[in-house]
Amino acid sequence: MREKSPGEVFLRGVWEENPVLIQLLGLCPALAVTNTVLNGIAMSAATTFVLLGSSVLVSLVKDLIPEQVRISAFILIIATFVTIVDLFMAAVAPQVSRALGAFIALIVVNCMILGRQEAFASRNPLGRSALDALGTAGGFTIALVSIGGIREVLGSGTFLGASVMPEGFAPWVIMILPPGGFFALGAILVGLSWWWESEESRDEAVQPRRWPHGVETGAGDRYEAVGPGAASGGGGGGHG
Repeated sequence: MREKSPGEVFLRGVWEENPVLIQLLGLCPALAVTNTVLNGIAMSAATTFVLLGSSVLVSLVKDLIPEQVRISAFILIIATFVTIVDLFMAAVAPQVSRALGAFIALIVVNCMILGRQEAFASRNPLGRSALDALGTAGGFTIALVSIGGIREVLGSGTFLGASVMPEGFAPWVIMILPPGGFFALGAILVGLSWWWESEESRDEAVQPRRWPHGVETGAGDRYEAVGPGAASGGGGGGHG
């Protein structure tokens, strides 16, 4: 199988295999802390630090870790970076740290992060592992900011604390409560599903129909020549 280019490695996590919107991983923080955009950004930043740091370190020491204890070693490495970011946020941004609560510590058991160590960082060199981590973190950030944006706008009438809804708007309080995370994620998944189905239908609509092998396309017909004379326009009978 062809090895993916660095750009494809990065974009895989952003879109093709978005951890939240495609693989439905890391849903606990995605649903629990995204009642505001700021909380979503803070959680994304913490997760990015842990994912990038652990991927780089795992890639560097992968040949030194015995096969029998690799999962335990990965968790220990992840826990080290989680402790660093938890203490840093408590010192620099105590309000945000209190808002995120235990979910910072729970990054240790986020299957998205452990999965990238096992599936990619432990099998690839440093550069590609870093790109994979940044792409996955970028996809995670996109998902959390999208969910947080929907919940904050509808639940509080604000975006990053600034009022964005017209005068007289009655906030949907349920959107900043735990069920609001499910509603926002569900709305995004429904929208993506509709968009993908539309794209597939459009691709099928423009797909040329094929004549049997060796038959030329007729004038005015949406058919594609597939026979030996197709490339050169030979055969003479279909363009008169």
